[in-house]
Amino acid sequence: MSVADILDGCAAELAHDTGPAIAPARPVLRERGQREVFCGLTGIIWLHRKMQDAFFLVVGSRTCAHLLQSAAGVMIFAEPRFATAIMEERDLAGMVDAQDELDRVVNRLLERRPDIKTLFLVGSCPSEVIKLDLAKAAQRLGAVHMPRVRILNYSGSGIETTFTQGEDACLSALVPVMPALAADAPKELLIVGSLPDIVEDQFLRLFAEMGIAKVGCLPARNARDLPSVGPGTRYLLAQPFLGETAMALEGRGAQRIEALFPFGVDGTSDWLRAAAEAFGIDRALTEQVIAPGRARAARALANLRPQLEGKRITFLPDSQLEVPLARFLQDELGMELVEVGTPYLHRAHLARELDRFGPNVRLSEGQHLDRQLDRVRADRPDITVCGLGLANPLEGEGLTTKWAIELVFSPIHGFDQAADLAELFARPLRRRDMLEV
Repeated sequence: MSVADILDGCAAELAHDTGPAIAPARPVLRERGQREVFCGLTGIIWLHRKMQDAFFLVVGSRTCAHLLQSAAGVMIFAEPRFATAIMEERDLAGMVDAQDELDRVVNRLLERRPDIKTLFLVGSCPSEVIKLDLAKAAQRLGAVHMPRVRILNYSGSGIETTFTQGEDACLSALVPVMPALAADAPKELLIVGSLPDIVEDQFLRLFAEMGIAKVGCLPARNARDLPSVGPGTRYLLAQPFLGETAMALEGRGAQRIEALFPFGVDGTSDWLRAAAEAFGIDRALTEQVIAPGRARAARALANLRPQLEGKRITFLPDSQLEVPLARFLQDELGMELVEVGTPYLHRAHLARELDRFGPNVRLSEGQHLDRQLDRVRADRPDITVCGLGLANPLEGEGLTTKWAIELVFSPIHGFDQAADLAELFARPLRRRDMLEV
């Protein structure tokens, strides 16, 4: 679902950040206006695959149902772990008790699907507009169905959010029900952010080889099998869009390990080294463990660097992955960053990424669609990373584009995926060159 809402129409402002995470000399172009993004319901598409015993029930309109079905590409005979409780006109008009209707739908769902162990009631734009209290509904239904089914809720509304915030909202809803880590327990590592199973297994194997045996993952593959959290928890963010989840974890005593995000050789190495240092692992052992993966990734990137080196790239704000991906492309593939736009700039989490940017990189936060498109047309970068709704019009104007959402759905973290990540940017340029011949 595309959201293009006029917020307050205020002019973009060029402001200097005065916080400690960004040097005062770096300007940040803050924009408020028209936006073009998917809504947070889209996160269900990867979350329902990750949590094998969870089910996501969206309380929304037929538009919400169409979005999920088209985004997921669900076959007609498939039975996925998500659905939509469709709000009809009589619900919106208050002609029936929406809470009673929701209870009926949930009870019927749980009777039909006894395999569900965790049920998420997911709010949408319509349910939030009519102020349907899903938090109370989750508490009421949870009292009936626990301990067999845990019922939680979060908002996937796209009114003022970008689509990856759906995962942030979901994971932050899980934090309060994570078991407490005993005060006298040894330190434990927590990887925060949904990763494809194959990537998660690669990281777990590397940590085990270093000697960090107790490693939890949020989300866990079974939503009822959550890792513990407490003052002894040290967590690594695998995704840069998890600000609310990080705040919730720190509220329970966990401490963040500061590191680059694990994209490419440098990012993955720094991420792994930071965890090893936090757990007192011998540096020589750490280097021994990561050396094979570093070497493989470096060789693979060397083959792709000639295709990308010197090419100019612009990121329009979409997924919040923009800053670490831009750092990877600049440092490891020699691309020139024209503009790096992101929906929200979490200065503390991205501080080390931003330190890598050159002084001429234009950094923008938020979106004013018309102004950003004007800059793209003036800059004419070799490739523009943008949302689906903008790609075809820009291609029609002779500009090469890359779908931002593909970067969210693809395995791109870690050493063994570094070349796959680079290939996602090289492919549109090769296509352009072939079409020009």
